[in-house]
Amino acid sequence: MLEMMQLGGRGHSARPSSCLNRRSFLKIGALTLGGLTLPNLLRVRQAQAAHQRKQTSAIFLWMHGGPSHIDTYDMKPDAVEEVRGPFQPIETNLPGLQVCHLMPGHAKIADRLAVVRSLHHEYGVHDDANHLVQTGYPQLNARQNGQNHPCIGSIVSHLGNVGDRQMPPYVCIPEDYRNYMGFYESAAFLDAQHNALNGGGDPSLGNFRPPDFALPDGIDLDRLESRSHLLRQLDAVQRSLDNNSQVRDLDDINQQALQLICGNKARDAFDISQEPDAMKEKYGRHAWGKSTLLARRLVEAGVSFVTVNFFEKDVDWWDDHYTLEKNLRARLPVYDQVLCALIDDLHQRGLSEEVLVIACGEFGRAPRIDAGGGRGHWPRAMHAVLSGAGVKEGQIIGSTTRDGGEPKDRPLTPGDLLASIYELLGIDYQSTVLDRQNRPVPIIQQGEPIRELFA
Repeated sequence: MLEMMQLGGRGHSARPSSCLNRRSFLKIGALTLGGLTLPNLLRVRQAQAAHQRKQTSAIFLWMHGGPSHIDTYDMKPDAVEEVRGPFQPIETNLPGLQVCHLMPGHAKIADRLAVVRSLHHEYGVHDDANHLVQTGYPQLNARQNGQNHPCIGSIVSHLGNVGDRQMPPYVCIPEDYRNYMGFYESAAFLDAQHNALNGGGDPSLGNFRPPDFALPDGIDLDRLESRSHLLRQLDAVQRSLDNNSQVRDLDDINQQALQLICGNKARDAFDISQEPDAMKEKYGRHAWGKSTLLARRLVEAGVSFVTVNFFEKDVDWWDDHYTLEKNLRARLPVYDQVLCALIDDLHQRGLSEEVLVIACGEFGRAPRIDAGGGRGHWPRAMHAVLSGAGVKEGQIIGSTTRDGGEPKDRPLTPGDLLASIYELLGIDYQSTVLDRQNRPVPIIQQGEPIRELFA
């Protein structure tokens, strides 16, 4: 059903030139098509920062739950058994980097990675740590208090370079965390158009499915075009009430929505059945593989930021309090396949300089395996992996103490990581956005780009 327009909406932007008049803002109401609310998912990409250098997109492999750094990229083979864990290290083609033997694909592609080993913070609760790493702002009791700042994908949607206007700028696969255990990946005080489009992925993901871009029953193109004409007429009336040139951009919002509904580009991008069988095998015929393959299709089609949430109904998230060995024996080979396939695929397609890949979670795991056979939450040491988009690859940044409990050298924060990501995507990490009171708010509270990441 096509809902009508509403008055009184509020626009927020980093700069006055992109901020609509708050006294008289004609906000296009929802074009609700098969559950997809287009004007809340599409944005007019304007007022680009003068320093923005290139069109770069990102795939963020979000390892929710907190992956163990000691059992993946920061192994401690010389430590006591309860610290080093049950896994054996293997050498990679990046000197000095050993990884778990369950990640053999890394041995061939590690020289295309930058592994940051010395990240740390103070928040040991999933919600609070998630808020910090995804937004750059601390938030105590985040589950109760909600998300107070925009996540990285929403900031990229709001401030990023102009991309393909037929594609949504920010997509989460299979969905964002707004409705899952209190975790958040939303636009917060930014307009809802900067929220993620929940991408669904392959039908084998259970209840998730690709967005429905088809017209609803009873709505044909003639009616849609007629309703669009009505919206344009009402736009003209509003402009006569408030002669603000910015309002003209609302016509672009309608046009962008119509392009997405009536065109084939977005529909095709979400259709991974178009991929050859060999590529499906390369990524893996499992939820993570299909989701990551879909992410590659989306950035290739013009989406600016894609988050792949590595979880399946509590089964595959990384919160290994118990049976860590059993969990990682099942999970790490899949993760290895997915990340290595993505890195290699982007390289083969000539996209590695255009697409930034990030893999991390909200914290690491405790140095010692406990009586339950797992590792507890550990924010005092964690890792992140980056590749592509101008990252200086083939290096290890920072180190941890002998037991992996704290940074030993080059201590870094989530704010530093986010500042680096923004700069790699062509966004000034010192940018501000306007909150609901039109006050400028920095996109991260503190942090500076990690100098080693930049060639």
